[in-house]
Formats: sequence, C-alpha cells, structure tokens
Amino acid sequence: MDKDNIRELLTIIKKPIITDKTTKLLENNQYCFQVDPRVGKLKIKQAIEYIFGVNVKNINTYHKPLKKRTVSRFTGYRAHYKKAIVTLSKDDKINLFSED
Repeated sequence: MDKDNIRELLTIIKKPIITDKTTKLLENNQYCFQVDPRVGKLKIKQAIEYIFGVNVKNINTYHKPLKKRTVSRFTGYRAHYKKAIVTLSKDDKINLFSED
C-alpha cells in the first residue's frame, strides 16, 4: 500500500462509540465506530482490518438522522455522523478498554 492509501484508511475511523447498548454488543463480538459518512462498507472493512489487524466478518452501517436542538433562543441541529457496527470472526478481538 502507498502512503496516500494508508493515510486515507486511518482517517475513515473517527472514534469508537461506547454506550450501554454497544457494550452489550461486545458479547457478540460486535464493535461500534463513528466513521466518515462518505465512505462505503468495503473501505470501512479495509480500515478496521489494517488498523486493528483482525478479520471482519460483517459490517452494518447506519446514518443517524438530524435532530433539532434548542439552546436558549438559538435553534440548530446536532452533528451528522455515520455509525458502523462491525462483526469480527470468533477468534479476533479489539481491546477498547486499556487495563493499566
């Protein structure tokens, strides 16, 4: 892989999503990430496999709908992002929580 392709793969994954619902998904070897809304499932799969060194079995993506928020007298929208639920093969694991 060339440097531009590697740089592109590293910018696709923004951050992991840690909520009560996503921690329950960890039991099924599924991980949730916030990703760039413009990329497809194939690029997300390549990025996860390159960054974490695991085999990806399945990917489900979801565009979060815009929600209106009002703060005092100002009305606006929450930021838009794309959520990816990544299912790994049984022998692979991603360590999201550091154990110091």
